[in-house]
Order: sequence, then structure tokens, then C-alpha cells
Amino acid sequence: MIAISGIAILFGLVVCPLVAAAAVRRQRRRVLEALNALSGTPATSPAAATAVLERILRTDRERLAAAARMADRLAQALSASPDAIVVCDERGEVVHRSDAALAFDRARHGAALAEQAITELLGEALREGAAERSIDLYGPPRRALLVRAAPLADAEGLIGAVAVIVDLSERQRLEAVRRDFVANVSHELKSPIGALGILAETMQGEEDPAVSRRLAERMQLEAFRVARIIDDLLDLSRIESEEDPIREPVAVHDVLALAADRIRPVAEHRGITIAVTEPPQPTTILGDRRQLVSAVHNLLENAVKYSDDNSSVEVAASMCDPSEHGTVEISVRDYGIGIPARDLERIFERFYRVDRARARDTGGTGLGLAIVRHIATNHGGEVRVSSHEGEGSTFTLQIPATPAPAELTSADAG
Repeated sequence: MIAISGIAILFGLVVCPLVAAAAVRRQRRRVLEALNALSGTPATSPAAATAVLERILRTDRERLAAAARMADRLAQALSASPDAIVVCDERGEVVHRSDAALAFDRARHGAALAEQAITELLGEALREGAAERSIDLYGPPRRALLVRAAPLADAEGLIGAVAVIVDLSERQRLEAVRRDFVANVSHELKSPIGALGILAETMQGEEDPAVSRRLAERMQLEAFRVARIIDDLLDLSRIESEEDPIREPVAVHDVLALAADRIRPVAEHRGITIAVTEPPQPTTILGDRRQLVSAVHNLLENAVKYSDDNSSVEVAASMCDPSEHGTVEISVRDYGIGIPARDLERIFERFYRVDRARARDTGGTGLGLAIVRHIATNHGGEVRVSSHEGEGSTFTLQIPATPAPAELTSADAG
């Protein structure tokens, strides 16, 4: 028994440490082999292995930081897009929403329909592939949306899906405006051009000089209508393109005087008096003198056309909110037929006329008030109207004012 115990003690003292050392060597060899496989650089000692491990950890940290920066850039790029963008993972859970897409999250009313469509299309993209759907939201305001969804994948398979929500409302509105504009121009030009053709055909077989003279006069009027429409179209196109007009101090009293002088011959022919009330103190507007005179002239021309003979039209300017620089209000008032309430919201549309028959008799093109509205917008102002049938109308052009220079004469403004 004593001999056996001695052998056991000897085994414990000699063999066990050898076994443990062998296990440590094997473990170290496995670690070194793993590090060599990761780094591609042989590590033959613990110190070398430690250096390799530190280099691997440093590389991984740099890669994680680069990935984080890339993810941040992508998130900012998605948020900068005017379109709403929603991204989900492979389970269909949303992991990112752009700023524009936040409006649909937990939305109510019409926007909730858009959120439902986004969720459904993301699921469909994960299951079946790309999908899209058009949605009409009746508002207010009314909107037309197009939702497109597509799957996202890498080398290992599906990783999620993305939905892009495009607002088509403004595009559809502009397309409708374009169609209406083309249709209106065609309609407006068709009438006088057709009349010219008929009159010319009639004159060919007419032998009576008096009748021929009347036909020629009528042709001249129709040709004048065509020229007026074309001139107004060119003016409107030019004004619309000048979103940032010339900015110079313009005396308000000169704008009133020049516009009144341009319309006065037509008014006097019908016995209509043009009464001008200038502002009580020198007042200036920072803008394009030609455009401002055109706006006031169009308002005066519109007032004269729809006034009765031997009546009066009043144009006046005054300061509104005199604190700071305030604004200038130029009002044009007539005592004519007035405008029905149902038409007040549309009179600034191109070619819209309350009384089409009378407008043609007076040579109206339906573009004058549209020109006034664009000039007001170009100058940071607005134009308003108040009217009652049978009592006349008052149009008010409101434009930001500027401090009057020490010396601003008519010659300076002209």
C-alpha cells in the first residue's frame, strides 16, 4: 500500500504538470493559428499574438466607426430628400423614417390611409417584390400620393424593404393649369381668327363700298383683339419669369399719374372721370416701375370697362401700418356692375371673365387681373377685391413700402 501511494504521489508531482503544460501548449497553438488565420501574419510568440490581437481590435473599431459614419450620412441624405422614405428590416419592423415620413407616423384622418398603405406595401415587398399604389387624400388640403416599395438584399439574402412616398399634388396641379391654359388660349384665339376668316370671305363677294367698309372695320377690331391677347400673353410670360424684378425706389404718385394718363383717353371717350388721390406724404415702393405702372393701369382699365358711361373711377394710395416702413395700399374703385360673390375667388385666374359677352365687346382678354396678381407676388405683396353686384368693385394692391429718399422727383422715378 505504501508503494502504491508513493507512485500516486509521484504521478501527481510529475505527470499532471506535464499534462497541464501540454494542454496549455495546445491551447496556445490553437489561439495562434486562429490569429494567423485572421491577420494573415504569423504570430510565433505570446507577445506577437497580443500585438496581432490589438491590431485586429483596432481595425474592427475603425470599421465600426466608419460604418456608423456611413449610416449617419445615409440617414441625413434620406432626410434631405423631399420625398418621404421608410425603411424596415427583414421582419417588417420600421428601422428608419425620413423627416418627411414622420408626418405619416401615428397619423389620423387622411394621412392614416397613407401610413396603412406604407405598411402593406412594405410587407408585400418583403414577400413578393416591388409594389406601388396611388392614394388620393381628400384633405384638406387635397393630396395625391404615389407609394413605391422595393425589397433590400445583400449577398446572404433579404435584409429589409424601403418605401418611397412621392407627393404628386403640385405636379398634377401644374399639369391641370397647363392643360387649361392651352385650352383657353386656343379658345380665345379661335373666335377672332375664325371671325377674320368669315369677314374676309364675305368681303370677297361684296360690291357695296359701304358694306365693305363696315366689314373692314370689323376685321380691324378682330385683329386688334388678337393683338391684345398676344400682347397680354407676352406680358404675363415676362412677368412670371421675373420672379426677382428690378429693385429701385419708385415714387407712388408717379405710378398713379402714369397709369391714369394711359387710361384717361379711353375713359374720356365714354365720359368717365378718373379721380386720383395721391398719398399725403412722399411715399416710395422698392420695385420695378414698369411692372407697378402696368398693374395699376390694368386695374384702372378693368374698372373703366365695367363702369357705366358718364360715371367715375377713383384711384388712391395710402400708407397701411405706418410703423417701421409699413405697406402702401393702392385702391381702384368703380361704381359699375360689380362682381357676383360666386366669381370673386376666380377673377384672378387667366382668361376668367365674369361677363364673357361684355368682355369681348369691350376688348377684354381675361389676362389683366392675372397680370396684376403676378406683379403683386413679384413685389412681395398681394391684391384683394371687394364687390357687390350693382354697386361696383374696389381692388386693393398692397406692396411693401420703403423709406422715401431725401429727393425723389418725377424725373428720378421716370
